Amino acid sequence: MVTVDEADRRILTQLRLNGRITNSALATEIGLSPSACLRRVKLLEKRGVIRGYTAIVSSAMPEEGTIAIVQVELERQSEEFLVRFENALRKHPEIQEWYLMTGAGDYILRIQIADIDDYGQFHREVLSRLPGVSRITSSFAMRSNLRA
Repeated sequence: MVTVDEADRRILTQLRLNGRITNSALATEIGLSPSACLRRVKLLEKRGVIRGYTAIVSSAMPEEGTIAIVQVELERQSEEFLVRFENALRKHPEIQEWYLMTGAGDYILRIQIADIDDYGQFHREVLSRLPGVSRITSSFAMRSNLRA
């Protein structure tokens, strides 16, 4: 298990807020010298605490579609079932995120699709054919904090 100290937590908080912050501004924000800050960021990357950087793209334009939040229950939760299921998820770019959950469902998926008809087709041709699926429950996003 990787441990992080308070300075690392401050770095991670700032990078979550602004992944494009300059090292100089980050160092000032958390109270370290630029060289110490850069050293810590590089170490966090090397240890896998920071796995990468991404852009959050607004879905405000209608042609970008709709977001479906889908709860999936599997027949079993063995490691073999989980690995097969997750490998199948990776093959579909519409499935933008997934989380293995505690509680009633096994997975929560965030799916970007054009519209409800597109989702119906995706449900029939992809979701219902994923390995080990026993139940699918879908909801559609009406608003998001990622939208303008």
